[in-house]
Amino acid sequence: MISDDAKVREQMDDAGGTRRTDACRSGQVKLGLITDPDLPEQVARHLADELPEHLGDDREWTVEVDVDPVTAGEHSTRDILRATADRLRERDWDYAITLTDLPVRVNRRPVVADANLDGRVAVVSLPALGGTQPYRRSRQVVLQLVDELTGRDGGADHRYGLDSKLTEAVAPIRRTSEQGSDDGEVDVRYTATRSRGRLRLLSGMVRTNQPWRLVFGLRNALAAAVATSAFGLSSSTIWQIGDMLGAGRQVLAALGSVVILVGWLIAAHGLWEKRRRDSARDREQVLLYNISTVATLTIGVGCMYAGLFVINLLVALFVVPPELLASSLGHEADFTRYLALAWGFTTMGVIAGALGSSLETDAAVRQAAYGYREEQRRNERRAEDEDGGSDGRRARTDRDEQDGSRQDDDARDEDRSPSEDEQRAEDQRREQDEQQD
Repeated sequence: MISDDAKVREQMDDAGGTRRTDACRSGQVKLGLITDPDLPEQVARHLADELPEHLGDDREWTVEVDVDPVTAGEHSTRDILRATADRLRERDWDYAITLTDLPVRVNRRPVVADANLDGRVAVVSLPALGGTQPYRRSRQVVLQLVDELTGRDGGADHRYGLDSKLTEAVAPIRRTSEQGSDDGEVDVRYTATRSRGRLRLLSGMVRTNQPWRLVFGLRNALAAAVATSAFGLSSSTIWQIGDMLGAGRQVLAALGSVVILVGWLIAAHGLWEKRRRDSARDREQVLLYNISTVATLTIGVGCMYAGLFVINLLVALFVVPPELLASSLGHEADFTRYLALAWGFTTMGVIAGALGSSLETDAAVRQAAYGYREEQRRNERRAEDEDGGSDGRRARTDRDEQDGSRQDDDARDEDRSPSEDEQRAEDQRREQDEQQD
């Protein structure tokens, strides 16, 4: 026996399907892009402007963007596809595609995209597209998925550049049909290769972390580095040390200062992921998270070192006259001596920045860690669900009150119905009596 809720859902699905069919016949098609915050949202906004032109056919396409971390707490595309299907019904879209920065793997292969053809939904994992050209590659994959979902003739063969020579050489993308498999949620899957695809996945994860933003998050570390550089500028001893060390030692000292600051950030703010028994992450996923975090911090600190080096070089050229530098060093001061001078200031500053980084807030630094960002979104999602649950309880109470009112009205109608029948019978008897007279 089908419950009342099931009947309501079936009626809603039938009504929604009828509206979608009518809309498609009239030439109006709605495509929904559900995105995680940050980079996926930026990509979706860009695609919303471009896709209607690339999807040009005899129908009018409308692309709507919905920023909602539906992937929070999810670890498989099957669950993401189900959440996407729920959102498709809520928003009355014809098709829906989720863009997520969650790295997804199946059989140790990075998953680029999955599609459920019957449900008219799909999901794209942006990190699997690599760290370069995210907008162009996302457009290629989304167009390919739209062909799959709409059932266009030869849709699976268009590829939109996914089979280009460069893609085949770097990390080829393969299409497989999953129909008839045990996982009934996925009909079509696009995956990358294991080795080269894993490298591209890592580069995409680092790009998603946006390491250049870390420089502005390390305000205290940057302040300590600038203050120490200013001290070094006034010390002739630092000038002489920088002049006496060779290029090889200078490079090693620069790399060492970056390693010290990166290690300090990881240890001070707990950025190293550990696999817990109650966690759904496997060992390889934890390894990917840690490697991407280290790479993100290294690039971010490297950007800070390079920027500080340029500033120190310009300051040294402006403040320290060549005659003063030559008298301190005991020989002629050319441009290479200024480079060594700036190197000394910068290396000292970055090492001092490690101490200043201890004063940074965890939120400013942990954005570079995949696990922290995922946990943050999961907490936000849980808070929204709790608010939605209270709203749902209030809505159910209102519905119950309305149902009770309707039942009272029906009861009153039933109470009135016998008197109405008696009045009707009395009128008929009067008519018969008049006719007999």
